[in-house]
Amino acid sequence: MTAPVFVVEHFDAGGEGRYVLDGPEGRHAVSVKRLNPGEELVLTDGAGRWADCVVLETEGKDRLIVRMDAVREEAPEEPRITVVQALPKGDRGELAVETMTETGVDAIVPWSASRCITQWKGERGLKALGKWRATAREAGKQSRRVRFPEVADAATTKQVAALLAEADLAAVLHEEGSEPLATAQLPAAGHIVLVVGPEGGVSPDELAAFAAAGAKPYRLGRSVLRTSTAGTAAAALLLGRTGRWS
Repeated sequence: MTAPVFVVEHFDAGGEGRYVLDGPEGRHAVSVKRLNPGEELVLTDGAGRWADCVVLETEGKDRLIVRMDAVREEAPEEPRITVVQALPKGDRGELAVETMTETGVDAIVPWSASRCITQWKGERGLKALGKWRATAREAGKQSRRVRFPEVADAATTKQVAALLAEADLAAVLHEEGSEPLATAQLPAAGHIVLVVGPEGGVSPDELAAFAAAGAKPYRLGRSVLRTSTAGTAAAALLLGRTGRWS
């Protein structure tokens, strides 16, 4: 079992590399994980910086004293993979974020597609976005990542088209008249942007806007996946084919 991961805002250690992990993360380490002296853990800022640590002692229920080794930085992986995820119903959005984070996606863009039953508006939208970001953070920790995926603000179709126009590979999952994603020519570096539509599919107007931005339609296979699982399946395929899982 690999060492558990905890998120910190800074890496300022005291003498002999002693670092105090407190607050919610310290409470989780002491009271939930019940870490003991001699056990290992990883501290990260979730943006690529991280340090191996060893538990020295605990104080109360929410303070963990560790010895911190040198702080390192994990470079961003290539090619970068962004999934534009149409808003699913209920908690399926958090499911999609969780599994895509565990798989290794680099960025997630919530998309208010025309056929989405769910639409983020006002306080409800801000709350839903907060849940997606919290899910990415917790899934990043659970999967032992030190660079968590960015979860952007909800995008319009026009904004998604602009993102696709700048991609080195722009792909839209669409089963009709599409070539397999498994045979698409992939860039060795740069940026792959993959659009996952809602349960009702990507509308003709949206397909036209994305095609004008340089995106092509691709299919995953013979079966039709739900919007909450299609992004994870497609990301896994891309990660394997680009060598990021080798």
